[in-house]
Amino acid sequence: MALWGSRFEDATDPLFTAINDSLRVDHRLVADDVAGSRAWAAAIRGAGVLSAAECARLDAALVEIAAVARLDPAAVRDAGDEDVHSWVERELIERVGDLGKKLHTGRSRNDQVATDLRLWTRTQIDARIAEIRDAQQALVDLARRETDTVLPGYTHLQRAQPVLFAHWCLAYVEMLQRDAARFADARQRQSECPLGAAALVGTAYPIDRQVLAESLGFDRPTANSLDAVSDRDFVVETIGAAALCAVHLSRIAEDLIFYNSGEAGFIELSDAVTSGSSLMPQKKNPDALELLRGKAGGLLGRHVSVAVMLKGLPLAYNKDMQEDKEPLFAAMDELSLCLRIVPAVLGGLEVRSERSRRAAEAGHSNATELADWLVGRGVPFRDAHDITGRVVRHAIDRGVSLEALTDEELASFAPQLDESVREHLAIEALLAKRDVMGGTAPTRVRAAIDEAQARLDAAVATAADREVIV
Repeated sequence: MALWGSRFEDATDPLFTAINDSLRVDHRLVADDVAGSRAWAAAIRGAGVLSAAECARLDAALVEIAAVARLDPAAVRDAGDEDVHSWVERELIERVGDLGKKLHTGRSRNDQVATDLRLWTRTQIDARIAEIRDAQQALVDLARRETDTVLPGYTHLQRAQPVLFAHWCLAYVEMLQRDAARFADARQRQSECPLGAAALVGTAYPIDRQVLAESLGFDRPTANSLDAVSDRDFVVETIGAAALCAVHLSRIAEDLIFYNSGEAGFIELSDAVTSGSSLMPQKKNPDALELLRGKAGGLLGRHVSVAVMLKGLPLAYNKDMQEDKEPLFAAMDELSLCLRIVPAVLGGLEVRSERSRRAAEAGHSNATELADWLVGRGVPFRDAHDITGRVVRHAIDRGVSLEALTDEELASFAPQLDESVREHLAIEALLAKRDVMGGTAPTRVRAAIDEAQARLDAAVATAADREVIV
């Protein structure tokens, strides 16, 4: 069903139909389109366009249409209408006759689709935040399980200093916390209702747009009708938040892929999230993590595609904007999948703590402690750094750890290096000295785990309260 054909005489080219029709994509907005239509019916009733009885008939029919779509989404997708708005209107007219033709009074598909998409995006943002919380919880659970496990910390992918495995987990909790905040921030900014902006200059009917906005759960109506129908900032922001979240998940995946490798061997992934080789029977491949890493590129690409689509558009609405939905829908689907696999990966992960500790003890990762010891004995840091570098070089030449050097060898580099330095080179001493806020000292990490759990509990409770209110 076309909503615009009366001005035209010639038949529509099938290729134009193929490029123009969007129901195969925007059928996912059907529940939101019905919600917006129900709110619009109430609004134009208030403006005197509909009687109370007419509004009630329309509302009942729209509820029925939503139920049909919910039961058989494929029937909507494959119906052959131009778009989701056309499908809803056709279904409405089939149920209530000419009354259904009155619903679109004062409304345009421009403000209609902008409203639908905001409603859909709001729901999806809430779902992604909930999934982020689940991923954070899995990291906190793993941190609590591995509180005493020591891991070699890396810079430049070279062993640097020992770190608690729990501290590694909490680093990603913080990244995901920022992701949740970005989504929440985007949600707050997109909570403006375009309905009433009509095609571009505002509706001609005396609609109370504040009441209309609040009836759909928005904070306020949009302030400018031109901007209302052409604004897709909320799409760019939402995909951007999704893309950065995917980058963080990719970094988790990269770390775990390396930790799982034969060269590191710090963890073993469960059979449930790995696969084998069609040729090599011994292989156990970290496919879930590799796909988690790979999907970040697609989300980044979708973010760019929408921004580039918008960059040259004049006011107000242009059909280019129809291309906003596929990237947004795909980004939300893929991020959801990625977030939901994280708890499955982390929950079945086995940490080989003895091997990771041996790796943390190797590679002279306690060299900084040696330098700090010299500083504590009055040696300027740059001199201490130089002395320690020479000690490390000597230990490398001998093929031993710093602790394995004799007292005489240590003292030959600096008289301050007496036998008492040895207890400060042990891993427990290294970790305990990092007793600053945000450091990897065991006491700090245990407190940080508790703080992260409390923050998660509060966030989940707040989300549950909002759901009850809504």
